[in-house]
Amino acid sequence: MTKTFGPETTTEDVLDGVDLRGKRILVTGVSAGLGVETARALAAHGAQVVGAARDLAKAEVATGLVRAEAANGGGLSLVELDLASLASVRRCADGLLADGRPFDVVIANAGVMATPFGHTTDGFETQFGTNHLGHFVLVNRIAGLMPAGARLVSLSSAGHRFADVDLDDPNFEHTPYVEFLGYGRSKTANILFAVEFDRRHRGRGVRATAVHPGVIQTELGRHVDPAEMAKATTDRPGFVWKTIPQGAATSVWAGVVAAGDAVGGHYCEDCHVAEISNDPTVRGGVQPYALDPERAQALWAKSEAMVGEQFSA
Repeated sequence: MTKTFGPETTTEDVLDGVDLRGKRILVTGVSAGLGVETARALAAHGAQVVGAARDLAKAEVATGLVRAEAANGGGLSLVELDLASLASVRRCADGLLADGRPFDVVIANAGVMATPFGHTTDGFETQFGTNHLGHFVLVNRIAGLMPAGARLVSLSSAGHRFADVDLDDPNFEHTPYVEFLGYGRSKTANILFAVEFDRRHRGRGVRATAVHPGVIQTELGRHVDPAEMAKATTDRPGFVWKTIPQGAATSVWAGVVAAGDAVGGHYCEDCHVAEISNDPTVRGGVQPYALDPERAQALWAKSEAMVGEQFSA
């Protein structure tokens, strides 16, 4: 019998009866929130999880529950990764390549939201550089460790509705900086990256999808004024808060439960593939520009130019 999932579905609902023994899964951002819950759920069902985090000491403490609940051969190891530094990203990728063991799933979970204007170590606007370019380099560098049947899950957000990517001014050198405008650009980039990665790799059986976890109270919102967040959420039609296990459910579902052909090249929310919609009165859906294949290819080329590295399919 096919299970029906929705906004209130949790990671345990998604993984009920699922055995992940023998699976190896990379999850970025395991020092708090969704990353920790994603790692916990996967390890509890037998997966060997490699968790990436900028602050390893913090991640060691945060992932205590992951190790405590690991079962059926599941476990957790940690690697250092600062997505705001391409030197760190490349060191992390080099270490994973040297290890040589494949990944069945890569969940690009880490990110920042609505940060004050600033730049990464390499001079990129903080949100675009961290949320998109850091993962762009990491995932492409380790793509050879993803065999046929593997999957990339790129965490985006309904915040992609705030803005399309700006390929002419990605670093806000000529555009007035607005925190959620920058966030929207980076979240659209997360979707477009999945679209193009899927196009480039599906011929060898590797698929990619983007997901919206929902709106959850985690450390991601530390730069947002609580009153502003309250107004922004209550003004949205059909808005609901999610718990962390509910928020991580779509990542887990898209990574290890849903069929690759069903989610590949798409944007998912509430454990289903979202419909294309630019209607602001509708709670769900994905903006058409975020799935535009030509836009995805243009972003890929711009990203390669920005990081000074080219990646073949």
